[in-house]
Amino acid sequence: MGNHSLPGGEHVTISYAGFNRPWASWIVHQLRARGLDATARRWDPRVDRPFDEEFRALLAAEGRILLVLDNWYFKLGPIPEEDWQRVLSQLVPPDADRFAAVSLATQEMPGSVDLLSPVDLHDLDEHEAVRRLLRRLAIDPAQPSVPLPTDAPRFPNEPPEVLDIPRRNRRFTGRDAELEHIHTLLNAGAEHDSAPPRLVLYGVTGTGKTQIAAEYAHRFGNDYDVIWWIDATHRANARERLAALAPRLGLPVGERIGERIRAVQEMMRSDERGRRLLVFDGADDASQLADLLPDGHGHVLLTATTRAWSGVPGVHEVDIRSFSRLESVAFVRRRAPRVTAAEADALASAVQDLPLLLAQTAAWLDANELPVGEYIRQLRDTSEPGISVESSYPKGFRTAWTITLNTLRERHHKAAMLLSLLAFFSPNEIPVRLLTGVHYKDLHGDLDELVRDPRAWHLALRRLSEYTAVRLDYQQDPAENPAVEQVRMHRLYHRFLREALGPDEAKLYSDMACQVLISADPRRPADTRDWGRYARLIPHLEFAGAFDNPRPAIQELVLNCIEYLRVRGEYRSGLKLCDEVLAHWQQTLEPSHGALLSLQYKRGSILRQAGHYREAERLGRSVVGRLTADRPADHPDLLRAKDGLGSTLLALGQFTQARELFTGAAARFAEQFGTEAPPTLAARHNLGLALMLLGRYTEAREVHRAVLQIRQRRLRSRHYLTLHSGAVYARLIRLLGDYPEAASRLEQIVRTLRQITDERHPQSIMADHQLGLCRRRAGDYEEARERLSSAAFRAAQVLGPNHPETLVAEADYATFQREHGDLGSAVKYAESVAERYARLLGGPHPYSIGTRANVGMALGHAGDHDAALRYAESAHQEMAAAVGRDHPWTLGCALNVSAARSRAYDVEGAHESSHDTLLRSIRVLGPVHPLTLSAKMALADDLRALGRAPQAATFEQDAVRQLAGTLGPEHPHTRDARRRVRPYWDFEPQPL
Repeated sequence: MGNHSLPGGEHVTISYAGFNRPWASWIVHQLRARGLDATARRWDPRVDRPFDEEFRALLAAEGRILLVLDNWYFKLGPIPEEDWQRVLSQLVPPDADRFAAVSLATQEMPGSVDLLSPVDLHDLDEHEAVRRLLRRLAIDPAQPSVPLPTDAPRFPNEPPEVLDIPRRNRRFTGRDAELEHIHTLLNAGAEHDSAPPRLVLYGVTGTGKTQIAAEYAHRFGNDYDVIWWIDATHRANARERLAALAPRLGLPVGERIGERIRAVQEMMRSDERGRRLLVFDGADDASQLADLLPDGHGHVLLTATTRAWSGVPGVHEVDIRSFSRLESVAFVRRRAPRVTAAEADALASAVQDLPLLLAQTAAWLDANELPVGEYIRQLRDTSEPGISVESSYPKGFRTAWTITLNTLRERHHKAAMLLSLLAFFSPNEIPVRLLTGVHYKDLHGDLDELVRDPRAWHLALRRLSEYTAVRLDYQQDPAENPAVEQVRMHRLYHRFLREALGPDEAKLYSDMACQVLISADPRRPADTRDWGRYARLIPHLEFAGAFDNPRPAIQELVLNCIEYLRVRGEYRSGLKLCDEVLAHWQQTLEPSHGALLSLQYKRGSILRQAGHYREAERLGRSVVGRLTADRPADHPDLLRAKDGLGSTLLALGQFTQARELFTGAAARFAEQFGTEAPPTLAARHNLGLALMLLGRYTEAREVHRAVLQIRQRRLRSRHYLTLHSGAVYARLIRLLGDYPEAASRLEQIVRTLRQITDERHPQSIMADHQLGLCRRRAGDYEEARERLSSAAFRAAQVLGPNHPETLVAEADYATFQREHGDLGSAVKYAESVAERYARLLGGPHPYSIGTRANVGMALGHAGDHDAALRYAESAHQEMAAAVGRDHPWTLGCALNVSAARSRAYDVEGAHESSHDTLLRSIRVLGPVHPLTLSAKMALADDLRALGRAPQAATFEQDAVRQLAGTLGPEHPHTRDARRRVRPYWDFEPQPL
């Protein structure tokens, strides 16, 4: 048999169980590459037909038959070993020349398999596996191969480049039609060069959606280069998992979670070959997750128990129902071999073919000797009170689980206690390894002994796996005895276990679970090295009862988790967690309790950073009001609350009120902690920002210079706070017109930031942006273009398109484009920035007004002078109302009004505006500030238009002389003044 030759073109049928599709695909590819006509045919013997008939049907296949054999057929399959022995012995010898086999088995197979002369491909590299395969089929390995498509299936022993999915369920049964349907849908777009749909597997709880998704990832894994599993039950955890893919792919990203997610989404968008698969498991809340799904040709698979995705564009729903009866019978007989086909059918009927209940009941029957008929009778007795579940769920499910739990308590008491404790963690990823790190004195005596004894510990986990539908995930470790990393439990079973406990028992296990979480708290939420740990802790807080636990240590853990979400940029998840905790703490804690105050302070900070300024203001004023009534005027809690409220008011454009709050906080902090203490410096820094936004640049410069000098003295010069102070100080120097000094300071800061961070760090981006503005004012347009465009692009990538600092960078790049780039794109850019500012801050905010003024300037340059005049007049009036007539921003708007009136031939109106602007600018900014000199040049132009040439010449000559003395005779502003180019003003929103 083994020497039967295969001439070129002869057909070979590869017969395989669905479980082994990767091997069948690879073998087909290898044979076709040698010129053979090869096809794969899935063969999963039916349990309702005689096995000899099923095997004999294989003979109808074309050509030679190559069987792919493994444990699935002989140890895990529904066909008894004696049937294999009998059928192979009878049916193989007459057609021996047609049969061949390869083996992937790791366990002993029936002796009759020797009739197939299988070659072992297990644990080989691809070269040796090819050699053995070809030798078994009498094909010369030296025979030249023919070219085949480059997207060949991967060798099954070589996993994808990036692979992180749950351990394969070796008992997975059936679902072949569903799996093939999923594969067809995901690959349908490739035939029409269009993006595939994002698929959501929908079904009631317990139908096996997660198992199907996991099996798809394994069964079709050699079609992909990247397969990444995401627990999507919590938005924060889903974002963390998606972001974690970026460094695994080698994408050049920093620590910002938004930047990492956008990089992964862009990678998926560019995947034209569909070689990357993302699986979002437990994605029930589409509103929280829709923005995470990437577009493009990469494949996306979701599981959900709700129809929340039905209205989301590009998402296709696949209904997952219960097992077919054949699948149910096959599954039960594989899980519990003592159960006959008739008994398996009766059991499946009793639990309505639901995979979850079949798994639980079959596991119990496999571990116990109760007659199957008696067990089924107990299941059908629905006198047990139920719990609230889907109406389609079998009434006897509680009975089945109660039987299992009672058996476990009677025979393995400690394992039953462990199971109850595990129910106080999130069911998707129960971190059992954390239990071994707690202080033993905080665990119940029996669990204390269990955790102390490694052998007893692993035996208890094994008992849970044997008796229940709980699944164990082991460490990805080459060690001979890898530890259990985590446990997975179905959510419905998880709920049953919790409801089976009395109040005292529930409190006991809740306290123990909270202690486990406390022990795992790194207590460093701002440290990037600990972010992964916090992401893994957050899903367990609610289940452990952490929100109702009065211990200060657990309250500190909750606050640390919220702080992690804030510094990580997870604002939506942070607010959601804040609101959940607030609902509990407001019922149990006094309004003046320190933990509750900290929670509200953090919530206000997240609201402000997320752009919810009005809500942050309401919260801030409420907290300040309450603390003013309860605390002395110099209490740190009150001062911190005022400082936080001031930051919100600053963002809202209420600069005067913010300055008053910062002034008071800085003075009180200085009295208590000293003038150089961190709280004092932070309040003074904020005060300087308020003064700058009020247009009081000289005062602001002095404040920031003092803060910078203290930080240079007390902190290292390369500390991020020192560099931040230096950048703000340089910005004020530029605003006061000293461009060379500002550029010199910023060059040094940029160099230092490049040494200690990378160019994608937000601080580095904004320093580059500020240096670009200096270069523009100095007339070095090429460097300015490079820095401003790069900063705008990086800010959008790292921080997102609607982040305040992204809008700052894009606003300034739009004005540069208007003067030195593409005018059409400049208009679109300016309009986009103005619209986003209006959405973020509201129309009356100074930043919204100023960026609308920039739109008018761009339209004027494009030739629409009427629109430019309307924009300029409106911006001047609105800016005066927002910040006052003497604010530098209002003076800049007035300068643009005079220019727009001049172009509209309103000479008198232009003169009136330029004259008033010059007087105010001299008073506010001084006689040699660039804005003052611009106003002087505008006035000269208007005087000349009115026929007052001698007076115009006086103003013009004076302005040119002062510009040459301030900026240099060859500076672009000086040259423009000599050429009588009408000056203008650009609004520059200041980063906060």
